[in-house]
Amino acid sequence: MFDHTTYLSPFTWRYGSEEMRRIWSEVHRRRLWRRIWVALARAQQEAGLVTPEQVADLEAHQEEIDLERAAQLEAELRHDLMAELRTFAEQSPLGGPVLHLGATSEDVKDNADALRIRESLDLIRRRLADLLLALADRIEETADLACIGYTHLQPAEPTTVGYRLAQYGQDLLADLEAVDRLRTSLRGKGLKGAVGTSASFAQLLQGTGWTPADLERRVMEHLGLEPFPVATQVAPRKQEWRVLTVLAGVAQSLHRFGFDLRVLQSPPFGEWSEPFERAQVGSSAMPFKRNPINAENICSLARYVAALPTVAWENAAGSLLERTLDDSANRRLILPGAFLATDEMLLRAARLVRGLVLDREAIGRNLDAYGTFAATERLLMELVKAGADRQAMHEVLRVHSMAAWEAVRAGRPNPLPDLLAADPRLTAYLPPDRIRALLDATGYVGDASDRAHALAQEIRRRCETLPGG
Repeated sequence: MFDHTTYLSPFTWRYGSEEMRRIWSEVHRRRLWRRIWVALARAQQEAGLVTPEQVADLEAHQEEIDLERAAQLEAELRHDLMAELRTFAEQSPLGGPVLHLGATSEDVKDNADALRIRESLDLIRRRLADLLLALADRIEETADLACIGYTHLQPAEPTTVGYRLAQYGQDLLADLEAVDRLRTSLRGKGLKGAVGTSASFAQLLQGTGWTPADLERRVMEHLGLEPFPVATQVAPRKQEWRVLTVLAGVAQSLHRFGFDLRVLQSPPFGEWSEPFERAQVGSSAMPFKRNPINAENICSLARYVAALPTVAWENAAGSLLERTLDDSANRRLILPGAFLATDEMLLRAARLVRGLVLDREAIGRNLDAYGTFAATERLLMELVKAGADRQAMHEVLRVHSMAAWEAVRAGRPNPLPDLLAADPRLTAYLPPDRIRALLDATGYVGDASDRAHALAQEIRRRCETLPGG
């Protein structure tokens, strides 16, 4: 067995869940191959080509994966599927002689990969639902918590924490829809032989009353998988590009959340932070550090997943004529890598959302420092409604705002409310107390709270419709 004295992929032990690792394990892969061989034998039995005893023999040995024997055979044959086929045949003396009858390797491999992708999408969908439900809780909890908004990384108008979280929820709901569409449309190669014409099956089935399409339909019914209507030696590689594109979309949403968290955890903002364990070490050199390591991990893995659709694009675009083999090696890397990385990001994101620390004092401090500037827009509206000239009032507000901004930049309290409440050009239309009240930015968030609550309810509705949701 492999251990840490040799190279192991981080996905073997560091990133991703045991559930996802099991799906992409070599043992599970070979079990799926055997499942397809048995499904083929069952259909051929129905067509009168294979005896019930042969099928029973294959079924009896279907789970007896022997990687050691298969590795011995592969060292001689230089063909992993043929090595597993010989291993299975050795274990099944009665059924072995009819294994793989009429099939080509990709009839087995590509259908098995489609089954693995489907299992993986089901797990990703459960992870997404778990994250979304965690987000719904935090959105509702903070829907009314006003904070300063930022555009261009500069203070802008106020929003609410829940409304900001709702943006991530909306993105992830779109990802959930994409996963659902992809899962529904997923196809296997079917049983079409060496170049997709089913010639070997047509020859085999002569005199049985069965067509190759009948055999394919029956095998795929056993597998619970729809086939592509046409294929070459392989299933269309465009499907795997679509799979990786959907996973890259999930990574995109998670990167946005992780990046925002990293910004808001930095001391100049200081509003959000990751949960920090009591004994956790932030830096080997600087004992005071509390780094956003989980958000950084999400952003790092997201970049990796975002790069993988390019490889799948090349595989699809370069699948020349009826088939080339130059996609085989990288598919062993990009498919499990994309799913394991996405699995890890979703698990980390769910923990971050549930444990997200909100520094309400810092949120209030930033809102007090910058919200007043944004609230001048509301004051301007009320001044005009009271009969003032909009252009003249805008200039008055601009001049006072620029002076107050310099004071804030110098670290002094924001003088803008006092400046505006004492200006006779403004008090001619509104009393000082009214001016001060309008400059309170905590209430200047429009319908953000309502929209956040509505989005949280939509998340719950959508996730409750998921299998196992």
